Amino acid sequence: MDTTGVLDEALQRLHGSGPERWGRLTNHAPMVVEALAARGRADSVHRWLDLYTHRLEDFPSGVEPVTAANWRPALGDPRRAADWIDHFGRALAERPWREVLAEWWPRLLPGVHGGATHPVIRVGHAVRTLLAGEATGPRLAELAHGLGYWAARHHPVPHLAALPGADGAAAALDAVEPLAEQDGGFDDRLGRVTGLPVWTAADAVTDPAEAHRRLTELVRAATHRYATHGHGEPTMLVHAATAPNAVLRTLPALPRELWVPSLRAAWTASAAVTAMYAPRAPVAYAPPGTFTPEEVLEQALAHGDEHVVKLTDTALDVGGEQALAAALRCVELSEPLT
Repeated sequence: MDTTGVLDEALQRLHGSGPERWGRLTNHAPMVVEALAARGRADSVHRWLDLYTHRLEDFPSGVEPVTAANWRPALGDPRRAADWIDHFGRALAERPWREVLAEWWPRLLPGVHGGATHPVIRVGHAVRTLLAGEATGPRLAELAHGLGYWAARHHPVPHLAALPGADGAAAALDAVEPLAEQDGGFDDRLGRVTGLPVWTAADAVTDPAEAHRRLTELVRAATHRYATHGHGEPTMLVHAATAPNAVLRTLPALPRELWVPSLRAAWTASAAVTAMYAPRAPVAYAPPGTFTPEEVLEQALAHGDEHVVKLTDTALDVGGEQALAAALRCVELSEPLT
């Protein structure tokens, strides 16, 4: 983890900005700067931010403080983002961060789809930093921003029918049927998802250690799948891998009794994104040569797109040639940051 102070500087620089722009597009900068710092590229953080700055908006105004007495009606209200972030800032100033996270994780988990899964991904990056190093003020503030964004964009889905699935994660993702109408925004598409395949091996899990193993399997399968299916929607299909990986990164900070429900929520999120954006047929893909993890990270950084960097970060967690191929495919399919 970064010990140069650059990550804290970057987070302080970013906390004057809101979690979104135009009321719908996520601010990815905090997640990217954490990924770069975690991968030993703190030297590139401010240069990348300079390119991204034009996509930031000022921090929004508050409406009314969120309290222990009134938080339920405020859940899922995007107008209350500032109120929620302030609420978590106060909570994290008063109590240990793991305690606050453990209290709110089961409350927020049913709404993991909110904000196109970006809030849980932001929380996963924040937690990785806190687990790896000192709980500095900017890093705690980043957790408050992530949790607050999640609470404001909290979006549960109604009961989903259990469709025929498979035992392994890769086969279960292959069993996901793409939506017949793949148009509209994330929320429009999510409303059309009425059923998802059962991932049999995960559905019956009761042991926390097995939940961790199955979640690792899901992240690996979704990352590998991007190489052959990412052309369906190069940006949004990244989240089929990065959302469950955010949950996986958070597990060590959570009580073990929360690991099994976390696995199930992560599967639902990954499978739903797959249904909403996956193409009807895969396309064979082979990378143009053999590359080391460091070389793939360098390509992602040179490209600059936030989703490319974040999928590469997840691919490096997964490891292996297939994961690196997925990251390189994302570089090919995505528009570079300019």
